[in-house]
Amino acid sequence: VFPSLAQAQASVANEVYQELGQPSVFLFCPTEYCSSLCSPSPSQSCYLQTIGQELLPGIGVIWTGPKVVSQELSAVLLEEVEAVLRRRPVIWDNLYANDYDCRRVFLGPYMGRAPGLMSRLHGLLLNPNCELQANFIPIHTLGTWFRSELGSCAHPDHAGTEAVAAPEDSQGAQDGSYSPQEALELALRDWVAEINQQALEPGR
Repeated sequence: VFPSLAQAQASVANEVYQELGQPSVFLFCPTEYCSSLCSPSPSQSCYLQTIGQELLPGIGVIWTGPKVVSQELSAVLLEEVEAVLRRRPVIWDNLYANDYDCRRVFLGPYMGRAPGLMSRLHGLLLNPNCELQANFIPIHTLGTWFRSELGSCAHPDHAGTEAVAAPEDSQGAQDGSYSPQEALELALRDWVAEINQQALEPGR
């Protein structure tokens, strides 16, 4: 019936989207959802070009970055993805996902994302550790990153730069930019307070 997988997927997604009354949030995860799955690249992928052309503009498209688990996200990559998809992507961030190796738990701060990215995103989903309690620092520091992004949107002269704050960077509080180290310290402080509060509860 369809000349390609991409056209089949777009047709089905469009029909479901319309049947549901075109909801404000409707997400589509493409078969090629990161750069490493694209042939030869996102901008030259026939699959993504078709998805971008055929998928209705109100449908959000999920993207994980250069890889399934991406250590860094750059503005340059997101511009390439936005151009081929004809919409800003929804980042499905697997930075903390450990379902592929449950012997590991990721407790570090949210990092590796260039400042000013929020203006290039339609949304961001964080795929956390499978262990609920292990996600306090990831989610807390993501919140700190998000607040700094709101600040950069208010000051567009600083948005879109490719510099990524290093873990030892401590300039965040001074210039309003995001510092993973300071975000980690804030999260640890609040996590200890949360643990102490739980320890005082009856039955603990």
